[in-house]
Order: sequence, then C-alpha cells, then structure tokens
Amino acid sequence: MRHEDGAKVASPEQIQQWMKQTMEWIDGIAAKNKFVSGTGLLFDGARVVVTTHAKPVVTNGPFGDIKETIGGFIVVKADSVEEAVEFAKGCPVLQGEGNSMEVRRIAHNGGAH
Repeated sequence: MRHEDGAKVASPEQIQQWMKQTMEWIDGIAAKNKFVSGTGLLFDGARVVVTTHAKPVVTNGPFGDIKETIGGFIVVKADSVEEAVEFAKGCPVLQGEGNSMEVRRIAHNGGAH
C-alpha cells in the first residue's frame, strides 16, 4: 500500500474510519480463505538507510528525500496475479488521491509464489 504523501497527517476520526474500512476489506478476503497476513507500517521511529557513494547514510523517518511512503502490506493466497489485482482494487487506501497498491508474487524457499 503506497501513500503518495506520507507527510500528510489524517485526523484521528479519519484514521478510525479508514481502519474500519480496511478491516472490512480484509475480512472480505479472509471470508474467501485467501488472507494470509498483513500489517500497517508505523512511521514513528522509522529510519531510511541509503547508500551514497558506497557510504550508508541514515535519515530519520521514511520521508527522507521522497514523498511516497509504504503504509502497509497484506499477503493473500491468490490463484493468479489477476485475482490478487482484483483484491487490491478494493483496498480503501485507493480512496486517497495518488495512492496505489503494488501487487507482486513473493519468493518462498527459492521459488516464486
């Protein structure tokens, strides 16, 4: 789940509404026995490590030199990438202008799943 501008802070009421919508979305995937795991990613205390001229540089927070942030992820059991894309289309994070969902297969024990 990518947020176009992670520096924007939503109100507690808005966050509560989004969390409710997100849990309903995940519950729908789980009802199909397709949900594996997932979590939100906290920004407090986060660090970004970037290699610059072969020397690692650490910045506070995930907002270093970029606006886009990764706000969370879920893992689903999909029969195809297309099925996973259909799940992603229902994610409430897409209500935010410029937000996106990235869908990928994952590596497991040396192979892709």
